[in-house]
Amino acid sequence: MKRSAGILMPIFSLPSSYGIGSLGASARAFAEFLHAAGQSWWQILPVGPTGAGDSPYTSISTFAGNPFFVDLDILARQGLLTPEELESARVPQGDRIDYAALCAGREKLLRRAFARISAQEAEAARAFRESTPWLREYALYRAIKAHFGDKAWYDWPDEALRRHDAAALEHARANLEEDVAFHTWVQYSFFTQWKALKQYVNSLGIRIIGDLPIYVSQDSADVWSERKEFLLDSRGYPAKVAGVPPDYFSKEGQLWGNPLYDWQAQKADGFGWWIRRVEGAARLFDAIRIDHFRAFESYWAVPAGAETAKEGAWEKGPGMDLLGVLINWFPQITYIAEDLGILTDAVHQLRETSGLPGMKVLEFAFDGPANAYLPHNYAPHCICYTGTHDNNTAAGWYAEAAPKEQAFARRYLGAPDDAAEVCAALLRAGQGSVAELFVAQLQDYLGLGSEARVNVPGVPKGNWSWRLEPGRTTPELAARIRELTCTFGRC
Repeated sequence: MKRSAGILMPIFSLPSSYGIGSLGASARAFAEFLHAAGQSWWQILPVGPTGAGDSPYTSISTFAGNPFFVDLDILARQGLLTPEELESARVPQGDRIDYAALCAGREKLLRRAFARISAQEAEAARAFRESTPWLREYALYRAIKAHFGDKAWYDWPDEALRRHDAAALEHARANLEEDVAFHTWVQYSFFTQWKALKQYVNSLGIRIIGDLPIYVSQDSADVWSERKEFLLDSRGYPAKVAGVPPDYFSKEGQLWGNPLYDWQAQKADGFGWWIRRVEGAARLFDAIRIDHFRAFESYWAVPAGAETAKEGAWEKGPGMDLLGVLINWFPQITYIAEDLGILTDAVHQLRETSGLPGMKVLEFAFDGPANAYLPHNYAPHCICYTGTHDNNTAAGWYAEAAPKEQAFARRYLGAPDDAAEVCAALLRAGQGSVAELFVAQLQDYLGLGSEARVNVPGVPKGNWSWRLEPGRTTPELAARIRELTCTFGRC
């Protein structure tokens, strides 16, 4: 990776008149802002349809796109929505996404658009489904799920459908044909819009970093249709679930609840499911951040039903057996290892053996000169962040840091006792480091505080909802970021 810089900005946080960011004009405008700011990378979060807690890391499909991201203005230009319908979808530009309102109204609007598609577009959507193996199962899963009142698949009253019985599936496919066609068209629209957006972003010299979550949700099309890949009993329930032990983010640990993989069965299959998964991600992104990399060495397994993650234990992960397959199968992909959390010598060794760049988070750095996240301790083959989506903004971090940490940060950064000056110095330190790539949250360049935080790990509600106010990505801000980026040879 060349020496470069990028900005972390989720799609959902982009300005929009319709309650959430989308793949339309605001996304193109942000790419233009990145270009003007001398940036080479746009890092986003997972773009799948969200599940519990509206988290992009609990998607109901590892392959599908989020229907909320389908741009309504593009549909209107195609003649699929009326000006009156667009007006009815407008919401005030607040600083938070109202997911409940989106869930209540957006699908109805998309169904109106679907009812107006031409025979030619319907045929194009069907052809897309036939050429996209996961979509056949996903569209049926969504249709059955709605038919049963949005219950999780393992609670469906039809045992044959729970078991993914072939005859039952074909019967449901015929009975729910219209719903299957609707969900097929939504995905066709998402990927058509994404392809056009990505081509435009890339034409500006900007590449996209996407995220590959380590786990998938139990209630997902993936687990329902490919149960053999996971450690589940005959009813579809796990004996152990995913999480992490107590750490920097949570004294109780984090009980994620995702099913664990049957690594033995996956290895025997040549890790075919992972190959298909990364192949899908590679169509969306130019680089892939491998979430929770340390689980490839050892992962935290928590007994199902445990009240907290503290009751778990470490179990051996797939290591280079899997990483070697992915690296060799997709040599054109740039990977980033999210090697954060509780790390051991074995985790460091796995990352070094894989050759993937790891992550250095400046907000973790200021407890003393030996800290590995301080820039003077970096080796060049790494990615430096002010903070990730799981961290506070730079201003929020400094405001909430212990006095001793604040004092060391000021000494190290050569900054006065002023929050804005410390945050500016933090950005200079990252830009000036030897890391191949430096990434900051947009909030850090804007000087926003904790109110603009994207996620607080371990807190189940209120996350993934921050929205950027219109008009904040000004030419003046772009010029300031560009000057800083070029000063340190990252333009």
